Amino acid sequence: MEKIADKITFREEIRPKLKEEGKTIALCHGVFDLVHPGHIIHLQQAKQMADVLVVSITAAAFVRKGPGRPYFNDEMRLKFLEALECVDYVMLSEGYTVDDIVESVEPDLYIKGEEYAKESEDVTGKITAERELVEQHGGRVAYTTGQVFSSTKLINTALAALPDDVVRYMEKFITRYSMTDIKKYTQKAERLKVLVVGDVIIDKYTYCEVQGLMSKDTGYSSRMNYSEEYLGGAAAVARHIGSFTENVTLMSIVGDEEEMRLKLFDGLADKMRLKFTYSTEYPTIVKHRYLTRNAKREEYRKIFSVNNIPNPTVYEHEAREEFYRGLAEKIDDFDVVFLCDFGHGLIEDRVKNLIQDKAKYLVLNCQTNSTNYGLNIITKYTRADVFTLDQKELKLAYPADMADEHAALEKLGRHLSANGWLTRGAEGAYGIDGQDIRECPAFTLTVKDTIGAGDAFYSIAGLYAAAGAPTELGTFMGNIAGALGANIVGNKEAVEKVNVLKYAGTLLNI
Repeated sequence: MEKIADKITFREEIRPKLKEEGKTIALCHGVFDLVHPGHIIHLQQAKQMADVLVVSITAAAFVRKGPGRPYFNDEMRLKFLEALECVDYVMLSEGYTVDDIVESVEPDLYIKGEEYAKESEDVTGKITAERELVEQHGGRVAYTTGQVFSSTKLINTALAALPDDVVRYMEKFITRYSMTDIKKYTQKAERLKVLVVGDVIIDKYTYCEVQGLMSKDTGYSSRMNYSEEYLGGAAAVARHIGSFTENVTLMSIVGDEEEMRLKLFDGLADKMRLKFTYSTEYPTIVKHRYLTRNAKREEYRKIFSVNNIPNPTVYEHEAREEFYRGLAEKIDDFDVVFLCDFGHGLIEDRVKNLIQDKAKYLVLNCQTNSTNYGLNIITKYTRADVFTLDQKELKLAYPADMADEHAALEKLGRHLSANGWLTRGAEGAYGIDGQDIRECPAFTLTVKDTIGAGDAFYSIAGLYAAAGAPTELGTFMGNIAGALGANIVGNKEAVEKVNVLKYAGTLLNI
């Protein structure tokens, strides 16, 4: 009998025949990245509960255990399960949830391990939704008992799925922090009222095929394939934070182009409150990047970039006054302010001083880019609660300490009277707490596009700090967000809470 079945065949042919014969159906679902004794016991017990056992796996594109997972591809994982005598049918679930399989199978029993019996302890919220869907289709949830093994732990250790420096870091980290700690601060973050202030940027990506150099000039000759636009800058930061708390407000000045207004509201209005001032003179910032994809893997290289930022970058008086009044009226309503200073004219001195004076908790990021190089230095601020910056930005702030990042980071901490983080790309990040500086390695070296990784780190590390988490835990969560962000093209998607927490669980399983 062919065990591997697609959803349509099962729904239209197999299930009606089984129901006609009066047979009960049990469903087990998971990633099943590495079949181990715990799985065998679980599946054998499940088979004893019903006449027919169906096992489904999550397709690789929807696995949320972090970059590099699953370790084995879909075909291999299906074959692992097909070889087990106790399994009658094997199916592939093509989504982040098991909904497609439940609707095709309509199981009498949806069977989980007993470690999933307490729905209140589920950080993803998936178990409750799964139970409700199973019940809607006439089934119920049942649980197996037995020793719990971990595919993730075996893969992380025996198969060396994690780099050695990450394993060494995590072996020490788990002596100080657990998933219980992460859940506690995640729940606190959910209750925070967050204000994000900063430049909204439209990241336009045009995908090309480079054909070579122009015959009579030094530029590239390329074939254009297609273009996409993503919500970047402060909008990207607000989207990341909005995955963790519903109480997010984004405040900025944008252009009054109708097309851009519709794009911003379509992409953001259902996730957060928007407090925009509209400029009739200054356009919504668009940064247009032309890029090409690596022929062998999903990795992108920028060819060149253009933008529409005016020179000088100064908003008209009326827009500046309206924005400042709105900020002054609302800032006291928020528990934490994320100040995203991209150096494009929004954060003038009055705004900077107002936020420094009035923010109850200030998470600061002051960025250097090609349009403001050497002009937008973080030391223009005198106060923050936590901050993030990269190596180039630190060197611009303290050029005399270029050879000693620790010394420069300590100076910045004292200058701002703040803790914070230095992001270091493939080398990971430093977290500073007073005079204590601790290093965290990069959790993945597999990247698609690093353009949004720093904003993802800033958003999540800052949010956990605002929720009261220690700096070291903020470094850990920020590095997870950065790793996930580096595997999203541009700011096409936000870093989602469920993915961050799933990845944290993967790393803690050492």
